[in-house]
Amino acid sequence: MRPIRKTTLALATLTLLLVGCGTEAGNGKGGGGDRVSPSSPAPTPTPTPTPTATGCTTRAELGATDSGDTVCLAVGDTIRISLDGTKSRPWKPVAVDGSGLEATNSGIVLLPGDASSAYKAVSAGQVRLSSQRPLCATETGRVSCKGIQEWWVAVEVK
Repeated sequence: MRPIRKTTLALATLTLLLVGCGTEAGNGKGGGGDRVSPSSPAPTPTPTPTPTATGCTTRAELGATDSGDTVCLAVGDTIRISLDGTKSRPWKPVAVDGSGLEATNSGIVLLPGDASSAYKAVSAGQVRLSSQRPLCATETGRVSCKGIQEWWVAVEVK
């Protein structure tokens, strides 16, 4: 066999092996995917919040991926915010602009850079919750940027 055919054959074999290895069903997040063994119960789907007629969702816990959402609460409901940051890219404490929410115990933040807060809906109103953190890590002697990652959520208390 000539060297070109050997290389082509090797590349084709490698491609088929990689394609064959990548066809296992999963959620793309590693850790075994959605496979269910005969002895384990079927996985329960995570409930996705459904928008109401006004376009807002009802959710008790919010994270960084919920930025820009509108959340509806009834008086007496509690909402918890947990923003996972890092020591080099810390979240600022969550700011509250508006009326209808009252701060309540959110627990203890154990990791540097995280922002955690909780609020109880006490009266009808509209509130904007917000925080921000550096877009790039700020380390002395390293290339950095002045960008800011903003997080905000609109809350309607009814």
